Amino acid sequence: MSQSASLADYRTALTAPGARGPVITSLLGRLPIAMVGLALMLYVQRETGSFAAAGLVSAGALIGVACGSVAQGRIMDRVGPTKVLYVMSAVFAALVTVEVLVIEAHAPVALMTGLAFLVGLSEPMVGPASRALWSQLLPPGPARNAAYSYEAISMETFFILGPGLAGLMVAMPWPGTGVVVGAACMVLGSVGFASTRAARAQRPEPKQGGTSLLGAIASPGMRTVALAALGFGTLIGFIEVGVPAAAVEAGYPTAGGLLLSVLSISSVIVGVLYGLRPWPRPMHLRLPALLFGFAGLLALLALPSSLWGLCIALLVVGSLITPQSTAHSMAIEIAAPEGTATEAFGWVVTSVTLGAAIGQSVSGQLVELSGPAASFLAASAVGIAVAAVLWLRRRTLLTTTRDDVSLAGV
Repeated sequence: MSQSASLADYRTALTAPGARGPVITSLLGRLPIAMVGLALMLYVQRETGSFAAAGLVSAGALIGVACGSVAQGRIMDRVGPTKVLYVMSAVFAALVTVEVLVIEAHAPVALMTGLAFLVGLSEPMVGPASRALWSQLLPPGPARNAAYSYEAISMETFFILGPGLAGLMVAMPWPGTGVVVGAACMVLGSVGFASTRAARAQRPEPKQGGTSLLGAIASPGMRTVALAALGFGTLIGFIEVGVPAAAVEAGYPTAGGLLLSVLSISSVIVGVLYGLRPWPRPMHLRLPALLFGFAGLLALLALPSSLWGLCIALLVVGSLITPQSTAHSMAIEIAAPEGTATEAFGWVVTSVTLGAAIGQSVSGQLVELSGPAASFLAASAVGIAVAAVLWLRRRTLLTTTRDDVSLAGV
């Protein structure tokens, strides 16, 4: 399978019959994918004055997303996305309302964290549903590969753009604005996507062989992809706490979200170029190489003594963000068993968000104990260690593992 795509392939994919509605609505639904969690963290930090408490609440939301994405993905693979997105959008809206009321009441951190977990658990998974839809809209080939690259690039753009929006909105008269706006966009986009003709017509893919209770993650190759996404998400979590903390330390508390958005500049530019000519081309080498490079670059964030220097370092670090997300999405085509496309992408979302929860929680503690620089250096070490494990597991992605859903062969 070719793993590169031309600009013409992107155009073919995005203008395919039935694609316009899902593309537009899924963009709205995914815009706040990284905004809600970080807006919640900044909101709690403003109300409590503690990065440690804020990190715990945000981590609770991310762990909820990690649990909910796989469960929703598995159900969508069986019944389609429409009913699932309708139900979860309603539950999510109600829980966000309760969470805001609890924060405004200055309730205990444990209660805020528990509710944040439920908010994340109910977050409608329009991203995995959107990615899975392309197998219905496009035949196998370069155009479908371009569609998967587009999904990864747009998802990663929102992962980086969201924090900037959250940073801007927390500076508004009411610091909970970002949480409410992000939740509203997610609900409107998810309901809109679920209502499109293509989503309503989507039918489950036939499964080959027996069905494992573990689903997509039963594949050894899929476990390797999930590990790569976990390592990537962990480093993102370190960055999302360390950068705002550096801004606070420098005396510019509202600049943290804007600094995080700097990552998107190089991320998107390099991501598009990387999709045209990915390297290393073999996927089993690409995953460990990209994570190793990202972890090495991340150490640069510990060097600057000013926010301008940190801004330049973030531009460099951001160059390897979207290429990783694209690689994770493409690796699903190699590793996921037949009929588990939505769930498989749910595992990637789960791994990234669970990693981000770990990174945010640990980084919050390190920032308060030793400062942002220590957090960035710790993140770099963690990333290099995970990259080494990926290198040891590289053979699980040497061949297509769609039909291998046994627990052997790790």
